[in-house]
Amino acid sequence: MSKIKKKRTSSLSPISELDLKFEKVVQFSGWIFFLALIGFFGAWFLLDGVLNMIDLEIGPVTFAFIVFTGSNIAISFALASKIKNNRDSKKKLFLDWLIGEFFFCLFAIFTVAAYQW
Repeated sequence: MSKIKKKRTSSLSPISELDLKFEKVVQFSGWIFFLALIGFFGAWFLLDGVLNMIDLEIGPVTFAFIVFTGSNIAISFALASKIKNNRDSKKKLFLDWLIGEFFFCLFAIFTVAAYQW
């Protein structure tokens, strides 16, 4: 038997339950946006393509919904993976995400407004 004792890795901080809940909430928001987009495309395909009940066109509101949900899917999953890989700077990453979402939403609103004008 070896006389060398294995050192415990006490330098690694344990993952708190709050951190795990935070990661799951961010991932859950990405899945909700994803299901909303899939539901929208499914309803569009079913009602317009298969049943020919209504005639849907891509207008400014539809385009804005597709772009907004698609980008939020990517941003939410990216934030969740960045927080999982770097738990020490989760507060900074979350604040950067909030500021980025704010500017993205402003840009999307003004773009759709300019398109309708």
